[in-house]
Amino acid sequence: MAIYKICEIGDEVLRETAKPVQEITPNIAKLLRNMADTLYDANGVGLAAPQIGIAKRVAVIDVGDGLLELINPVIVASEGTETDVEGCLSIPGVQGQVSRAARVKVKCQNGKGEDITIQGEGLLARALQHEIDHLDGVLFVDKATNVVRK
Repeated sequence: MAIYKICEIGDEVLRETAKPVQEITPNIAKLLRNMADTLYDANGVGLAAPQIGIAKRVAVIDVGDGLLELINPVIVASEGTETDVEGCLSIPGVQGQVSRAARVKVKCQNGKGEDITIQGEGLLARALQHEIDHLDGVLFVDKATNVVRK
């Protein structure tokens, strides 16, 4: 088990566009395991590789239904709009209202290299969009209104 230090706002890697994963190697599998350990240690629901200083298109999400591993995720469909409060492990103590699609469909690969499609609504849809934003160098505060420090 390895716990990574989570990068915080101001760290340049959080503003980079992450590079696609070309091949799922043992190092990528190890990265996914360690990202999951880091996510659970931080009591988060999602973690993108840039948040631990690695500019690769890799993320993990667990909204309470089990771990999802996402490699090179792309939103291929979305519908509806919901506004809710968000926070981020990379911006501790800050929350804001963010409008996002209510439902999304994401295509990606899992840690075994299998092509998968994830359909999400509610918190899962929000987490998918939030983590994919990280892969594009976008932070929730870029989209948030009513930002407050806790």
